[in-house]
Amino acid sequence: MRIGIIGVGHIGGTLARHFVRAGHEVAVSNSRGPDTLQDLVAELGGLGELASAATAEEAARFGDVVVVSVPFGRYRELPTDGFAGRVVIDTNNYYPQRDGHFEELDSNRATSSELLQAHVPGARVVKAFNAIYWEHLRDYGRPTGDPGRIGIPISGDDAEAKKTVAELIDQIGFDAVDAGALGRGGRQHQPGTDVYTADLPTGELRARLAA
Repeated sequence: MRIGIIGVGHIGGTLARHFVRAGHEVAVSNSRGPDTLQDLVAELGGLGELASAATAEEAARFGDVVVVSVPFGRYRELPTDGFAGRVVIDTNNYYPQRDGHFEELDSNRATSSELLQAHVPGARVVKAFNAIYWEHLRDYGRPTGDPGRIGIPISGDDAEAKKTVAELIDQIGFDAVDAGALGRGGRQHQPGTDVYTADLPTGELRARLAA
């Protein structure tokens, strides 16, 4: 699979490493340009000739799946073209102290993922990887069927897109747990909820979301 990654901080960079190890082609991008990513591409090249550096626009067009892992407050800087039909994994969270205040979010009329969805019309947005500590994402993957596997909540409005994301999550050592639609589901694993950064075993996470 071809995966574009926009933003390669702790979460985006960790996912790039996981996905290359799983055999996927990855194009990484950041706000500073491809020339600043050569060290990361060289590191990923040691895992297989599957990584390249790109602009955000190129990463969006490259990927069957596109990971968006930029600070939420900068989501409007993302290109709006190139996402149509793509599965977009939104790893972001809204932190007013960092991002500034968004009235739609402060009033709970929308979630951050719904605002991203509106910015990239035609994309199939799935919220995932926003509720796990990046160090745990890096270190705690386990084989399929391991009873100690950590669950990762996901939410979205497109069932096929969620299936694609769930398969990627399984490949890197975790279990996807469907929290529901992008709005209602996303509210269940955003900051302030009892599953946010709890990094729970799959069964416990599923029980909490069901409750």
